[in-house]
Parts: sequence; structure tokens; C-alpha cells
Amino acid sequence: MIRVVVDSIRVSLLTQHRVVVLRETDSKRYLPIWIGPFEADAIAMAIQGHEPQRPMTHDLLKSMIGEMGGQLSHIFVNDIQDNTFFARIVIEQRGRTIEVDARPSDAIALAVRTDVPIFVEAQVLDQAGVFFDEDEQASTPEPQASEPTGDSEAEPELNDDSMSIFRNFINTLDLDDPPKGGSEKSS
Repeated sequence: MIRVVVDSIRVSLLTQHRVVVLRETDSKRYLPIWIGPFEADAIAMAIQGHEPQRPMTHDLLKSMIGEMGGQLSHIFVNDIQDNTFFARIVIEQRGRTIEVDARPSDAIALAVRTDVPIFVEAQVLDQAGVFFDEDEQASTPEPQASEPTGDSEAEPELNDDSMSIFRNFINTLDLDDPPKGGSEKSS
């Protein structure tokens, strides 16, 4: 398994489709995953430290795991089939390990609330990961907005030149026509 962090959440200004972008901690490889707007908001809220007035679903799940004597160990994106990503939530409870099937967005939303590591299986990154060339230059205007993540990892200084590689990648995405059925497993 390869450790990743949440790099950003991207939003199409035209269609409002969301993509969570995971970044491999030891390289410039990224993994974009289409997610729903509610899950994108849940991830962004937790990363930015916003507390809702009432618990959201992911907050409820976090509380339930704790009340039942469990502790989240990590989450991992373990498979991709027909452009659909699959994930697992790993819980330690009284000396046993429990793995629960989940959509990646729900697993990520839970991980950022509990500050546990996020991993991706190597074959998933090999199949769907994207490398960026540091020397690429943007030739079209920025069509996307992003939400800052407040990632605890040290981030390089962002400027127009450093963002051009990501802008070129985003420009290749067909945000008006995401994969049928989304790209996450529906539970």
C-alpha cells in the first residue's frame, strides 16, 4: 500500500461536479476520484476544521466506532473496476481487526475526521494515477476552483507556474460527462 494525502477538492464551475485529488506522499503522482457534492463538503469541512452544529453522518460514524470500543486504524482505496473505486475502513477493536467496505469519499471523510493514514493499493495508483511534469506550462485559462485542504504535510509554495501542471491535468477531465454511475461504489 502507498500512503497518500488529500491534495485538493476540485469543483467544475460549470457543472458543479467534484473530484477529490489524492497525492502520493513520496512523489508527484496524483489520484483523482469523482465524488458527490455532499461528500466533498464533508471532507472539506473536516480538513478546514469547521464544526457543524449537529453531527454529520461521518461524525456519527466516528462516534459510534469509539462508543463500541473501536479505533480507526487507517483507510485504503483497494480496487478500481470499470472506473469505480472501492475502499476499506480498518478498525481495531479489542484485539481484532475489522475491515468495512466503503465508498472512497466516505472513507476519506472519516479519515480526515480521525487523523488516520490514507493508503492506496499500488495497482490502483498504477492504473488510475497521474504524474505531472514540473516543466508543463498552461495554455488555457483556469476553469476550476479548489478548496484549500489545510493538509498537515509541508506544502510547496503555490504560484501560477507551480499550479500550471495541475491546471493542464484538470483541463483534460471531461467534467460535463463523468463516468456513468459515478466513480465510487454505491453502498
